[in-house]
Amino acid sequence: MPRATSHDVARLAGVSQPTVSRALREDPRVAEATRRRVAAAAAQLGYVASRRGRSLSTRTTGQVAVVVGDLGNAFYTEAIEHLHGELERAEQRMVVLTDAPEGAPATERLLDGSVDGAILLTTLLDSPAPRELADRGLPVVLLNRSVDDETVDACTSANADGAQAAAAQLAALGHERVGAILGPADTSTGRDREAGFRAGLAAHGIALPAARVRRGPFSHDTGHRALGELLAAAERPTAVFCANDVIAIGALNAARGLGVDVPTELTVIGFDDIAMAAWDAFRLTTVRQDLAAMARAAVALLLDRIGDPERPGSRVVVPTRLVLRGSHAARG
Repeated sequence: MPRATSHDVARLAGVSQPTVSRALREDPRVAEATRRRVAAAAAQLGYVASRRGRSLSTRTTGQVAVVVGDLGNAFYTEAIEHLHGELERAEQRMVVLTDAPEGAPATERLLDGSVDGAILLTTLLDSPAPRELADRGLPVVLLNRSVDDETVDACTSANADGAQAAAAQLAALGHERVGAILGPADTSTGRDREAGFRAGLAAHGIALPAARVRRGPFSHDTGHRALGELLAAAERPTAVFCANDVIAIGALNAARGLGVDVPTELTVIGFDDIAMAAWDAFRLTTVRQDLAAMARAAVALLLDRIGDPERPGSRVVVPTRLVLRGSHAARG
């Protein structure tokens, strides 16, 4: 059978077609009894409102892009899940774009009029993209990372505070030979977690010499490779802070392969508290980011920006907390 149209709904409900459109948008000018009659007619006919028609009348698409550069990282898949839920509650469709090396940059694909705004997850500190997109009329919010441009909306966690809490925990456990596997310095997460961890150690009189520091992408391979190097040193660390949980899980796997027991011989602390961190296989002590709260704040910022393109930039910082599990112990 042919698909029902708004005109069919109007005939069955005994109202005009524009009234159907207003009623299904829950326009307050339509009486409650009329809205119920239209909804019942639409349900009886199996009518689904056309988003294309709505776009033409409202000059919006009802779609938001989420741009991510690393879908293989569990943190970002969890972030996308939370964003999907928040956008769905806001009656927005989510489109996921990746910066695939073989294709056009995702930022170029954002300007074709198919989305009302974008949430960027993996922006580098020196990236011109957020400002360029905003200057070309696309509302943009950064999630998890930030840039130094204060006019760009961003939602991050308290990265430095969380890393300081990890350092304080290691000091309380009596660790003095501490190592660190850090993230890229050209990301706000890498920069701020490193700064916080160094400050936290310094507050307790603990040094972090270059020989006990490694850095690389936020990946399993980074953690696996770096821990092997740190444990091969003459004075190997008794504890290692990892700039995210994926790095930490790589470090845990390396320790197991080398026959080093965690936590009796080596303490490992991560950052993010992804779902895998709580698995019995890892039981990772880590710094928790409240991803649900971050996604909620990012979506709210974006919808506010879409509604008021000229408002000043906003920054939301969500608190972190240390989650103690099974990968830490007092210095042996």
